[in-house]
Amino acid sequence: MFSSVPKLRPYQQQAVERVIAYFRHSDEPAVVVLPTGSGKSLVIAELARLARGRVLVLAHVRELVEQNHAKYEAYGLEADIFSAGLKRKQSSRQVVFASVQSVVNSLSSFADGSFTLLVIDECHRVDVATASTPRKKRGASSYQKVIDTLRTANPRLKVLGLTATPFRLGKGFIYHRHYHGMVRGDEQAFFRECVYEMPLRWMVRNGYLSEPKRIDAAIAGYDFSHLVADHNGMFSEQQLAERTQGNRATPAIVGEIIERAQQRVGVMIFAATVQHAEEVTALLPAQQAALITGNTESAERQRLIEAFKAQQLKYLVNVAVLTTGFDAPHVDMIAILRPTESVGLYQQIVGRGLRLAPNKQECVILDYAGNPWDIYAPEVGQPRPAADTEPVQVECPECGFANLFWGRKDGELVIEHFGRRCQGLIEDDNGHTQQCDFRFRFKSCPHCDAANDIAARRCGSCDATLIDIDDHLKQVLKLRGAKIIKVAAMRLTRALNGRGLERLKVEYLDEQGEGLSEWFALETAAQRTAFYRVFLDLHIAAPALRWQPESLDEVLAAPQRLRAPDIVVARKTGRHWNIAEKIFDYQLRGGRTRLAQAAAETRVISE
Repeated sequence: MFSSVPKLRPYQQQAVERVIAYFRHSDEPAVVVLPTGSGKSLVIAELARLARGRVLVLAHVRELVEQNHAKYEAYGLEADIFSAGLKRKQSSRQVVFASVQSVVNSLSSFADGSFTLLVIDECHRVDVATASTPRKKRGASSYQKVIDTLRTANPRLKVLGLTATPFRLGKGFIYHRHYHGMVRGDEQAFFRECVYEMPLRWMVRNGYLSEPKRIDAAIAGYDFSHLVADHNGMFSEQQLAERTQGNRATPAIVGEIIERAQQRVGVMIFAATVQHAEEVTALLPAQQAALITGNTESAERQRLIEAFKAQQLKYLVNVAVLTTGFDAPHVDMIAILRPTESVGLYQQIVGRGLRLAPNKQECVILDYAGNPWDIYAPEVGQPRPAADTEPVQVECPECGFANLFWGRKDGELVIEHFGRRCQGLIEDDNGHTQQCDFRFRFKSCPHCDAANDIAARRCGSCDATLIDIDDHLKQVLKLRGAKIIKVAAMRLTRALNGRGLERLKVEYLDEQGEGLSEWFALETAAQRTAFYRVFLDLHIAAPALRWQPESLDEVLAAPQRLRAPDIVVARKTGRHWNIAEKIFDYQLRGGRTRLAQAAAETRVISE
């Protein structure tokens, strides 16, 4: 009976052991990160088998419910399925595999306090309020309702999430701490700790996943370069439609897909909109292709998926509905005809073709949208500030932790980064861990001089109200002999002062070319020290990287390493304007931060 029990791979066994060890001393929600195709279902099955109390395993689609249930029953054990889509609603056995919406519609059946472990597959979809979130602001998400119900019945409930992409678009990482000793997400994140993670590159290198062979196949016709994401980081349907529907490039693209797919057995095509997908499908061989959208009826969707898995269909076109919860190991070609908003979404799409299958050597990835993502690249966690930024490593000067931030590089040299605080975790004498206090960018409290996040409203040290920049600027405007410049460009030049000595002249110009200036000498050690303290520490685009130019030539040769302020405030002394204050990282009240905008749009000129 137990001869066919699946044997866990070493990394799957490690994941199980890490989860058990963590929950022995903590009731805080945890996350396991494993790439698509790595066998999360087996990890779930083993944890459910070892659990002492009752276990509820949630998924958002019936395919995942069925897949996870099948892996558990491969152990020779029995479990219930609670899913309207699968036409089964049993919940009496120790282990129940369920769809989240079906459970939400029958919460009373799960409120007896007997469940000790809740497992959430594809947990990056979870949007759950934290204990500190005001109740009136809490969302009524399905997952929130299930968790609240089970926790009310059993306050010691263990919650485990599994995902390949542990971040939500526009919100960052879904967990706070990582077991490698770093902070990744918000301090109030629902999931407290990532207890195990296996990198995709390691999985491919060690033969557990097929190798992705990416081909940048973008040709003239689809121009997604000017798309602007909304506040959630998503591209609008209208923007996508304008650039794809009726586009004369589509027939050429589909023709190339067919040509490249001659030796392939399973081809998935990701289109931008429903109409775009219909146009693509109409150009494919009629008897070999099918289309699935969010409007495809459940029974028809299931029939088409089964036909594709049975290789009765060669091409399966979809619009953002098969990025998760879809398992067809024979897929050996993926064509991407839409821009992807994040590396996470890109990894989910490509992951559809990375499972191992007989006679499958690799999966060809045809990218017709010019997506900038590297499938192996880590996610930084914060929204990408500009198109030309990339993940860069920045060492903390206090604890030595190698942080990963968005930034810019000149060759291998990091010239700019957008990190605010060190992500490293440090351990105190009692064995407790806390986030390193070092801040790369900060604003000082005028009351106690403590460093605070640039967006903080109250001091984290003395709890005093920090200066509101908007109110401060309004007060400055009321003063006589005060000038405020919204900086459009910062210009660095070599100039002679009144005594004929060579100096660095820094000009701050507004959109009309009017401006203010300041001068610096770099001839002696004392002059350079003053320059570092008064100018460089404020303007360096990659703080903590210890760039200390020793000459005027060295400064003028690297203007890209300096950032301009958003606003300059000056006071008039006699006939001259003296710069009194420079404001960086200006955040409009009720608006988005200008940190990235200033870096991307403000020009720094060297002449």
